[in-house]
Amino acid sequence: MAEEFGRSVQDGLKLSKRIYLGKDRAVTPPKPPSHMDKSPVAYLPKAPMVYAVISNPGIVDNPDIPSYQPHVHGRCDPPALIPLQMNRIELEADSYLDTAFVKISGSWRVHCVMGSESCDCRLAVPMGEQGSILGVEIEASRKLYYTELVAIEDKKDLEKEVRIENGGFLKPHTFTITIPKVDGGSTLSIKVSWMQKLLYHNGEFSLIVPFSFPEYVTPHVKKLPRKEKIQLNVTTGTGTEIVCKTTSHPLKELRREVGKLGFSYESEVLTWTNIDFTFSYAVSFSHIFGGVLLQSPSVHDVDQRDMFCAFLFPGGHHSRKVFRKEIMFVVDISGSMEGAPLDGTKIALSAALTNLDSKDSFNIIAFNGETYLFSSSMELASEDTVERAVEWMSTNLIAGGDTNILVPLKQATEMLSKSGGSIPFIFLVTDGAVEDERHICDIMKSHITGGGSIRPRICTFGIGSYCNHHFLRMLAMISRGQYDAAYDIDSVESRMQKLLSRISSTIIANITIKAFDDLDEVEVYPSRIPDLSSDNPLIVSGRFRGNFPDIVVATGFFGDLSNFSLDLKVQKAKDIPLHSVRLRTVILFCISFLCV
Repeated sequence: MAEEFGRSVQDGLKLSKRIYLGKDRAVTPPKPPSHMDKSPVAYLPKAPMVYAVISNPGIVDNPDIPSYQPHVHGRCDPPALIPLQMNRIELEADSYLDTAFVKISGSWRVHCVMGSESCDCRLAVPMGEQGSILGVEIEASRKLYYTELVAIEDKKDLEKEVRIENGGFLKPHTFTITIPKVDGGSTLSIKVSWMQKLLYHNGEFSLIVPFSFPEYVTPHVKKLPRKEKIQLNVTTGTGTEIVCKTTSHPLKELRREVGKLGFSYESEVLTWTNIDFTFSYAVSFSHIFGGVLLQSPSVHDVDQRDMFCAFLFPGGHHSRKVFRKEIMFVVDISGSMEGAPLDGTKIALSAALTNLDSKDSFNIIAFNGETYLFSSSMELASEDTVERAVEWMSTNLIAGGDTNILVPLKQATEMLSKSGGSIPFIFLVTDGAVEDERHICDIMKSHITGGGSIRPRICTFGIGSYCNHHFLRMLAMISRGQYDAAYDIDSVESRMQKLLSRISSTIIANITIKAFDDLDEVEVYPSRIPDLSSDNPLIVSGRFRGNFPDIVVATGFFGDLSNFSLDLKVQKAKDIPLHSVRLRTVILFCISFLCV
């Protein structure tokens, strides 16, 4: 789908040669610097973009200055996509804890269609890390369109209003939506908002917003003023000083308080920005730090229970050692894994094996309708054993057959040691869906929950859009594990290595927050608190009835099995919308597009 979209943009740029702007030059397609950049993927949106959807090439012309155009025969199938020229763009981002809420406002003109004709237009919105669309509002041709989030269980009631052609995902975190019948020469005013996760590395948070506009969206009317604006607000919730690190644009500091920052940028430009907006900062603590934020619901909230958000940040420097690991790699080799999914998996697992400490142990189970075992027991990650494992994968990880997940999971659980001193992981990789997901979760929950020892963590990695990602997320959650996915086949290797790095840097396991037991009622998400990694902050949220004490205690185990205990100060969240922050982790919505 993504490549087809890119080819349609290529066709649209060729078709736009028909447009003339008086004495100004014709709109020309971009000139990629290398042969590789001429691939369709190079034309995918790297910022919010709007395209004219052209099925009939005969309607392509300047709406202001009609010109003689040679007659064209036939139609564009699939339709060509001509990028619309952008007249205004504003970005506003509000960052809270590990979540950013982004709003883009801009205007685009249908500069490529005769004034007497109309066409559909398509909005494409690439979002940042784990982006989730929140809403779109569009004013076009004297009509106002807007979206609303609809719970999945209510989707059947909206089948007449919600049509698949109205919206969907071009790629993971690239949302598209179609605006019907927009008149040539008219202007679209668009507001779009989404939320995304901040990246975290070595004690620094980073916000990256896709904001790189291609040259050909700049209007060719020389006297038209062009202004771009950026506004950024950062609220950490920690009550500690914020240290700015890097920024892509020359931001002006507007305000600075403890735990809060405000910036702005505004400039008249000849061409639109061609780099993503990035901003990174560190919170000034070097040790493990945490707290609890409380907030009452609004009068319009259906759920009138109070809200809480508990967080643990690993800090910038770590003297604590990570856990010794026992990892059972459980790899899907069914027929659908053939080609790039399995090739990327083998490369990522080979790199993971090489990075294991010699005191760590591992094994590999390949599965389809049957299971294939690298070794009858767990093996220490010596150089010789790792070489044998890589060679075994190259000859035994061959795609074919069906998918049976439960059998290898039970086998992996039984083989993992229950002895102290290590943290056992089952690393499941699959691109398929099975029919007995609930049964699998129930069986695995009975195997891995209960007791005070460190039980196996099931870390799940899903490949492609046909995989049952909700099942994999739940399987990870019930075992305190981690979940990630690569919807794009090209990102399998990099995403998998990122997840493997995260679980390899676990510094605190079996985390509990004792105050939960003393509340009248509590709902926690995730229901079982994950481990804390040096590469990722830990944030749990939920609803409750009762009274939180002023101080609550978080406990767990360090990598050397010594006890971890930290007092978490409880305070009111005055400037952080906990309901919205919590939404990022539990959002299960479809999008409805309505017109008024």
